[in-house]
Amino acid sequence: MTDDHTHVQEFFGARAAGWDARFPDDGPAYAAGVAALGLRRGDAVLDAGCGTARALPALREAVGPAGTVVGADLTAEMLDVAARAGRDRAGALLLADVARLPLRTGALDAVFAAGLIAHLPQPAENLRELARVVRPGGRLALFHPLGRAALAARQGRTVSDDDLRAEPRLGPLLSGAGWRLVSYADEDARFLALAVRQD
Repeated sequence: MTDDHTHVQEFFGARAAGWDARFPDDGPAYAAGVAALGLRRGDAVLDAGCGTARALPALREAVGPAGTVVGADLTAEMLDVAARAGRDRAGALLLADVARLPLRTGALDAVFAAGLIAHLPQPAENLRELARVVRPGGRLALFHPLGRAALAARQGRTVSDDDLRAEPRLGPLLSGAGWRLVSYADEDARFLALAVRQD
């Protein structure tokens, strides 16, 4: 893949208006994914590739009013839907490429990334950029409200070990990008890989 994100913007831009209606029952899975991240009051967290920012209310609840919540996405239409839904009250919405984040090195305590990894053009480099903006010992949650097999079935394909989310591929990928995989769950109801930023 290239760094040209036009296809991603076109795909999500065309679907933004009806995105939340397509997945009305994902709220509890998002809340559980955020809870697994282990955020503390006052933490600074990024929702990377936030889409319509469905995770932002749970992230705000976790870090409290003194914490910092930022949702970054490449697609303006998704952020517009997020704002119309009032999710900009839970955190700042930022039109940005997660491959080149306008954030200081070590500025964050954690990153939540729902469905992001499949859309990264250069996964190793892009995960390294997420590591750059997180302090040593900070956390990363790679999340999807469906497990790999359930998602493949929804998309009319078979699950493959070539998938970046397959544990044998994901662990080394994260390690090479400055993360250490600490837990991995791939169930029908959700996918959740948690990693810690290495020193």
